[in-house]
Amino acid sequence: MNRYILLLLISLATCQLASAQNFYNRDTIQVIEIFFSFTNWDAQLDANEATETYIYADSVRINGIAFDSCGVRYKGNSSYNPNNQKNPLRIELNTIKANQDYHGSTDIKLSNGYKDPSMIREILSYQILEQYMDCPSSNFARVYINGQYRGVYTNNEAISDDFNQAHYYHSNDTYFKCNPVGGAGPGGGTSPDLKYLGADSSLYFNGYDLKSDFGWNRLVALCNVLNNNFANIEGVLDIDRAIWMLAFNNVLVNLDSYNGAFRQNYYLSWDANGRFVPTVWDVNMSFGGFPGGTGSGTFTPSSLDPFSNANSNNHPLIKQIMANPLYKRMYMAHVRTMVQEMFASGLYETWAQNLMTLADSSIQADPYKFYTYTQFLNSLTTAVAGGGPGGGGSIPGIKALMDARAQFFSTNAAYVLQAPGITAHGAVSAPLNYGSTVTINATCSNETAVYLGYRGNNQLKFNRVAMFDDGNHNDGTAGDHTYGVEVPVNGLTFEYYIYADNNQAGLFSPVRAEHEYHTLAVVFPAPAIGSVLINELLASNDSLNFDPSGESNDWIELINTTSNPIDLAGFYLSDDPLNLMAWAFPAGTTIPANGYLLVWADKDTTQPGLHANFKLSSAGDYVYLSHGFNVHDQVAFGPQSPNISYARCPDAGLNFATIIPTPLAINNCNIGITELAPLQVQVYPNPFLDVLNIESHEQAVISVRNLNGQLIHNLSIEAGNFQIDASEWASGLYLIEINSSGASKSFKYIKS
Repeated sequence: MNRYILLLLISLATCQLASAQNFYNRDTIQVIEIFFSFTNWDAQLDANEATETYIYADSVRINGIAFDSCGVRYKGNSSYNPNNQKNPLRIELNTIKANQDYHGSTDIKLSNGYKDPSMIREILSYQILEQYMDCPSSNFARVYINGQYRGVYTNNEAISDDFNQAHYYHSNDTYFKCNPVGGAGPGGGTSPDLKYLGADSSLYFNGYDLKSDFGWNRLVALCNVLNNNFANIEGVLDIDRAIWMLAFNNVLVNLDSYNGAFRQNYYLSWDANGRFVPTVWDVNMSFGGFPGGTGSGTFTPSSLDPFSNANSNNHPLIKQIMANPLYKRMYMAHVRTMVQEMFASGLYETWAQNLMTLADSSIQADPYKFYTYTQFLNSLTTAVAGGGPGGGGSIPGIKALMDARAQFFSTNAAYVLQAPGITAHGAVSAPLNYGSTVTINATCSNETAVYLGYRGNNQLKFNRVAMFDDGNHNDGTAGDHTYGVEVPVNGLTFEYYIYADNNQAGLFSPVRAEHEYHTLAVVFPAPAIGSVLINELLASNDSLNFDPSGESNDWIELINTTSNPIDLAGFYLSDDPLNLMAWAFPAGTTIPANGYLLVWADKDTTQPGLHANFKLSSAGDYVYLSHGFNVHDQVAFGPQSPNISYARCPDAGLNFATIIPTPLAINNCNIGITELAPLQVQVYPNPFLDVLNIESHEQAVISVRNLNGQLIHNLSIEAGNFQIDASEWASGLYLIEINSSGASKSFKYIKS
């Protein structure tokens, strides 16, 4: 690739990445302007709210960037009311024009501050939660409709295929929004409480909103295992993230959630390890703002029992976790971490003050806010009686509630139980060599059991195994409180955590595990650059080649240029120069001597075969093959035609040509090159590097001009094979004209 093109690409990518991050940057306020060609837009949005159908705005402008013909609708359950002047909004940028997005975002969800005099509950809650599990990003937005300021909204990242890919390394697969289809509460649909209702999937339809094309049988299986075979729960659910979710909901008194009366407002996404992962959603009533309670009697928000609903048959996830002694102690370890780091320390208050200062003037000017400006200013310390719009219970001041909550935990019998200590941990020897084994040690105190969680890279789930203090596991002397266990080194990195336990309490190291973890580098044998190359790629597969699942998708072919098999551990493929390690070859992947390997570039990472987590663009793209941070090969290509591949000619050569695809076979560079009928002349490759090859079966004149129209080469030929030396030509676009037998044709060729 031309060095200057690469630098330009990196610069553009950096700008795009920064812009994408800024859309949910908590330090900024977005400006979103909606323009309708009609004045009765509010009545039309109200009329369509129940059916969740969009009306069309002439345009939507985000931070000055305009998008044409976008879908807009009202959303929400209790937060929507046709009498409101400020209803929650959902904007689809690509409803009509499929390629419209704002730096990768197409689905914009805006909350209206209902039941939140502080206007920071959602943003602050997600800021806290992201320290412990994956969750949406959130910030403020000023919204205008037809030029009129409608007020401050919360701009919340949508849970979508893109979100699932970014966080759970899997997309285009099963995921559910766990909210009753008919709305929560009396008269609503079945609660998404994860009860087992039977094998008939239709029994679950009213309680869960399927966002993908399939997945009901997976949900039924999850409910069956949770309720009837809980010993196998870790095979169908990311139990650690489920525990973090329950701990978060309890500590922050976020009861419009699974922990509350309606058991809702979370997502379940199928991850790359073939299990569901929960994601918290809709936290505008956290910090005690939800009037519906726990569903299990009266309670006081500041002293909500950490084991609330532990015996509730309506909350099987809570009941089963609390009935398991190991999981219950892990749950309390997570509760302690969150309380100590966020609330006992006062860190949350600093974050809250920063958010309120940022939004102050915008909220003061908000013409349709649900609470007075004075109530906003006092919202950290002063409760709002009567619950604000729609009535309900008192809404606590955030600081008043959480300071009292931290005080409550400091004397709670389950909270103050003495956990073990973890004083040291690590590998017995370094470096860690791929394909070997390593002994991990941990030195603890006040423990009765110690566990190691380990994995090969962050796309995989952790394996949790017991460690030993018996003198037989490279752990020193039996009973010396130093534990050891030997495990394989079979991944791209070695990531691990320690969990120490006794009969009362547990402790993780790091304390935010499994969300955070310790990392040890793994050493791979480094093949010579050039030993593996990108040999061929197809960026527009129109039902030509099919993957093992019967789908026609983009693909990338690699070639081994050596006479020995090569283990691809430590190799990555990417289409992003800022993320060269976007997709890792699974451990154990080899490419045969002088052979080929095919990778499907389709984002279907859990299908059989090798499937990268990115797709190729038929409009032109880049592909990188790297070993760690070292680039081994890179290919840039322009617009591609359907079912025509871009390939090295010959195999492993310097030049590329467009050919009829030959996956896992020798590139036939005489097929698919430019053929000029009725001219019997072929010119290849395109793009070219230093040489243009010509095969002619008749007399011809070949003229080459640059973009300025200047003639730089002119050649008269007879029948035969010829070459044009282009080594001195500048990189860029050239026009090649061929005249023969009274006919003339011109073609554009690119010099790399």
